Amino acid sequence: MPRPDPVPARNSAKHRFWRIFRLLLLLSVVIAIIAVILVTRGAGEIHASLIIATALGVGFTVLVGTGLMALVFISNSSGHDEEVARIHEEKEEE
Repeated sequence: MPRPDPVPARNSAKHRFWRIFRLLLLLSVVIAIIAVILVTRGAGEIHASLIIATALGVGFTVLVGTGLMALVFISNSSGHDEEVARIHEEKEEE
């Protein structure tokens, strides 16, 4: 029976995630700036707390959402999921 390919090193996946995460951080800052611009255009009197809340809320929401999706794709492509599934299948056969 053929053996599956070995699981890649963890450092390569970690390095790849942080490289993607830096781009996602830049994306979330840009989207937060756009959200603040849209909020300030619409109303007459704007408080600083509204601007801060909008920037932080939109920025962190985009960052968490895209960061978790990046983790899903990196986990799938790294081979760790297949390794765990193989271990569980071997335990069930016993």
